[in-house]
Amino acid sequence: MKTSAFSEQQLQKMKTHPGFIAALDQSGGSTPNALRSYGIKEDAWSNEAEMLAIVHQMRTRIMTSPSFTGERILGAILFENTMDREIEGQPSADYLWNVKRVVPFLKVDKGLATETRDVHLMKPMPQLAALLEKAKAKRIFGTKMRSVINDANAAGITDIVNQQFEAARQIIAAGLVPIIEPEVDIHSPEKAKAEALLKAAILEKLNELPAGQLVMLKITLPEQDDLYVECVGHPRVVRVLALSGGYTREECNNRLRRNHGVVASFSRALVEGLSAQQSDAEYNALLDASIQSIFEASNT
Repeated sequence: MKTSAFSEQQLQKMKTHPGFIAALDQSGGSTPNALRSYGIKEDAWSNEAEMLAIVHQMRTRIMTSPSFTGERILGAILFENTMDREIEGQPSADYLWNVKRVVPFLKVDKGLATETRDVHLMKPMPQLAALLEKAKAKRIFGTKMRSVINDANAAGITDIVNQQFEAARQIIAAGLVPIIEPEVDIHSPEKAKAEALLKAAILEKLNELPAGQLVMLKITLPEQDDLYVECVGHPRVVRVLALSGGYTREECNNRLRRNHGVVASFSRALVEGLSAQQSDAEYNALLDASIQSIFEASNT
């Protein structure tokens, strides 16, 4: 994989620095829910452009907070609209790295396909090559793409992992580091069995990657503690991340402490309790406490 000196510095941070990744990439259908949780009702906007502007204000408040720095936060996952905007006069990705020393990632998937074989594959991504070129031009380090496993269907899980690694190869070839996110639904009736099948399928694909090709993994916090320890130590894996998946922050942190070498990449659990109505002092104090609790759980 070709990396510039710029991304080599970021790669070393991702590999070795203590911290976690902030997932700031809700988009599409999840955006109104994210805004509602933040205390902004749907009558605050009249079209998608206005809604996205409000989302950017919400994201900007997080990223410009004094507590949001590279000391505890390794990276931040953005969605395309955030990447295309500016923060304090700089393109969002440049602001994250130049000002905060936080490594920028981009969500590249286009959402979930209809369920087949108990899983949701990613929708087709015909514009992926163009999006990767755009991401590189905007100095994005890596990407993220999510699919969902609803039950322990071996064929469906194989489909998910094959699709994820196929896209990952294209992303690696473009000079970016992919985060592979095959989420297991926390309400899956056979969650532990699904996770065991998923780990086996992931390890098979990791072992097929040529030397120098690197990925990151983002997984649901598993029923079996340290289930992904072989992935944590795998030479092709930069970092193993955990998604929050609907668990509360407290539950996420408790589970995370029991999975050594795995660090958080939380979305809802990171911003839990934050609202537009809070004063800057209240907001920053709550975000600081949230970041500290997740940082400690990620680096037990």
